[in-house]
Amino acid sequence: MTGRLRQFLRPAAIIVGLAALFTWFGVYDFSSHPVLRFVMWLVTMSVGGVSAIWIIPAVFERRFAQQNVIEQVALAAALIALPVTGSLVAFFLLLGGRVSPGELPMQYLYVYAVCVVMVTSGIIVSQAQTAKPLLETAEAQDVIARFMQRLPVKYRTAELWAVSSEDHYLRVHTDRGEELILMRLADAMRDLGGTDGLQTHRSWWVAKAGVADTRREGGRLFLVLKCGKAAPVSRTYASAVKLAGLI
Repeated sequence: MTGRLRQFLRPAAIIVGLAALFTWFGVYDFSSHPVLRFVMWLVTMSVGGVSAIWIIPAVFERRFAQQNVIEQVALAAALIALPVTGSLVAFFLLLGGRVSPGELPMQYLYVYAVCVVMVTSGIIVSQAQTAKPLLETAEAQDVIARFMQRLPVKYRTAELWAVSSEDHYLRVHTDRGEELILMRLADAMRDLGGTDGLQTHRSWWVAKAGVADTRREGGRLFLVLKCGKAAPVSRTYASAVKLAGLI
């Protein structure tokens, strides 16, 4: 299942689930057939979801990005509530209900309150999802920084691209050049565990950030580092390299 399909199915499942709940609990029940009520909530929530796709980025990332989050939530909820209220009122009339002009403001406030809760929940979930990879990235950077302390001073803040084994030594490939250190590849990979890299050959470990290209020579696959050096990919590790998105 592709990432795009998963991104579509998740909000679709939420909309269907909420529509089913609202139908089950009889919210705005006009004694109509449950299927009609379900369709009403499905369409109404879909209108809200589609509106949010356009309104949320406009409020939080573009037009009102400098405002505080409370103002952003209030504005986004107010804008989303407009088409949702319109859709809901249309279904009220279709299902035999009555909505007087004097009731519209109160109806809008009900919808607005729900939208505030939904937008706030979305922000909380989004921040939680963003915080985890940021934390993992920070931890990985700390691991690499500790590993780079084994090198001479000029390499310690360099970007790590790869390490390769040469007898009892390890050649460390960075954006500032190469350096040999006395260390086994197995020990290096243990120290670099949890970082964004992988073993490509019995004598090579490559950081994903260090890969610029790939090439094949005589049926053999190589990862081309940013410095131009080619790291071999053996059959043993080819599947892992492919899974990492490097080929």
